[in-house]
Amino acid sequence: MIDPAADLPFFYGSISRAEAEEHLKLAGMMDGLFLLRQCLRSLGGYVLSLVWQLDFHHYAVEKQLNGTYCISGGKPHCGPAELCQYYSQDADGLVCMLRKPCLRSPETPIRTGVFDSLRENMLREYVRQTWHLEGNAMEQAIISQAPQLEKLIATTAHEKMPWYHGKITRTESERRLYSGAQPDGKFLVRERDESGTFALSVIYGKTAYHYQILLDKSGKYSMPEGTKFDTVWQLVEYLKLKPDGLVTILREACLNPNSTMGRVCTLFLLPTLSSTASSCLCIPLGTSKLDDSSSTNRHTMPMDTSVYESPYSDPEALKEKKLFLKRDQLMIDEVELGSGNFGCVKRGVYKMRKKQIDVAIKVLKSENEKGVKDEMMKEAEIMHQLDNPYIVRMIGLCQAENLMLVMEMAPAGPLNKYLSAKKEQITVENVVELMHQVSLGMVYLEENNFVHRDLAARNVLLVNQHYAKISDFGLSKALGANDNYYKARTAGKWPLKWYAPECINFHKFSSKSDVWSFGVTMWEAFSYGGKPYKKMKGPEVISFIESGNRMDCPPGCPDVMYALMKDCWTYQHENRPGFVKVEEQMRNYYYSISKKTSSEAANAAAEPEK
Repeated sequence: MIDPAADLPFFYGSISRAEAEEHLKLAGMMDGLFLLRQCLRSLGGYVLSLVWQLDFHHYAVEKQLNGTYCISGGKPHCGPAELCQYYSQDADGLVCMLRKPCLRSPETPIRTGVFDSLRENMLREYVRQTWHLEGNAMEQAIISQAPQLEKLIATTAHEKMPWYHGKITRTESERRLYSGAQPDGKFLVRERDESGTFALSVIYGKTAYHYQILLDKSGKYSMPEGTKFDTVWQLVEYLKLKPDGLVTILREACLNPNSTMGRVCTLFLLPTLSSTASSCLCIPLGTSKLDDSSSTNRHTMPMDTSVYESPYSDPEALKEKKLFLKRDQLMIDEVELGSGNFGCVKRGVYKMRKKQIDVAIKVLKSENEKGVKDEMMKEAEIMHQLDNPYIVRMIGLCQAENLMLVMEMAPAGPLNKYLSAKKEQITVENVVELMHQVSLGMVYLEENNFVHRDLAARNVLLVNQHYAKISDFGLSKALGANDNYYKARTAGKWPLKWYAPECINFHKFSSKSDVWSFGVTMWEAFSYGGKPYKKMKGPEVISFIESGNRMDCPPGCPDVMYALMKDCWTYQHENRPGFVKVEEQMRNYYYSISKKTSSEAANAAAEPEK
């Protein structure tokens, strides 16, 4: 696949920050001078390097799952060229507009990255070995599943690197490092015993140091307290430029004697993204643990459950993924899980080729079909585009005796009811944990340009006491690539107590209005299912907010969490934090109070692996 930026004369490919700055120096350092380069941290992303007042500014441009590109906090664009064109007309958060491209000279070709040279062959070999496709069928499969396939291949590309030694012991890694010359920075990466995670071993001063490579809940790899990356090989390439907590930068690869660079090795056995994540995500985000022993006393975490993995994590199942399901694939229990104006929700089982999964089935009443069918179809179209561990995934629609919306099962039910019924069993730390997961799901929606419009504790479903998923996308909207808000034409039966002022006053909805709703959902959670604004009616709530008032801190709620709620209730939406910032604050607080990590956090980040 050709890089979308390949035709841009100011795109330099995989060059370092220092090299980018050198090119800009040679081009004259005028204000607004810029170039584009490949981003090492995020797959398919770029970095915009810009000069302003004789200083350098670098902006990460991330590729979203919906195929758009955006600078963090900025508007999404359909391609890197369109993004650069936009910022050449409006600074919109940059230090200045893009004024003059720093053009590559004829003798400066686009530099390909480590993964670029492997990607094409790996994609084709994977499709050939796993899906048994050839020729045009193979090309169509690659085109139709390009984002998922590329991420899948990229996350396992380290297995083809000469520095990757597979599952060897710490003792064996030291033997290989000490074999031959032992220059500072000689390194290898190995899979740790039985844990499914990785360790980096490096020589410095004739001593071998061992570091665990952490994998957080969002699927990012990092050194303890270090920069986060989408893949192991990106992390390694970065550590060749900066130590990021290590005793030295990485220099010379300790070659694996059992592999050959460029050989496609056991590619057809590569795990899928979700199965890899479920086996590796045992260490909480922000931990500085460096030992090889895993905790046996921790409570169940989301990734310990089968629901964490997408039903379509297997590429064979992904090939069969369709919006409409056959009736004979569903077994429906007559017991109702809930009901509403639309109909009822029943428990069921969805039969796939290789497995059966528990599902919740929203069944539309026949007499309501004309009035509600369109709404259910819209909800299905929204949910069908989403795939995240902290969002209830939609399996599909089934048109049989009734129209049925088939979704993942979250058996513990709505958050507000669960907390209300189990007040004595749920700790504050547990509430923080669940709300942090909700924030992770909302970051995913924000990054993919979706506005939920109905975030509330009733629409957060629990798989178990420690695993939350966002549900109910009946009011959700997918924004256009150049839009940052949705404007409703008329007001409907809206949950006003959860709505931001701009939603009520101007019918404008955005991720920032979802942040307001998140604050109300936090209040519900820390109130253990309490009803917001007590017995106030809608107009009274509006007057209460417009007067500058906000709900009081729930009893027992940590001050830090209440401060975050009030940030979410900032009146002016442009001054309200986005979900990236909200998630960061939730995460930092959760792991600062977590008993699982408190003793480990005191260890030095670069302490040798035990």
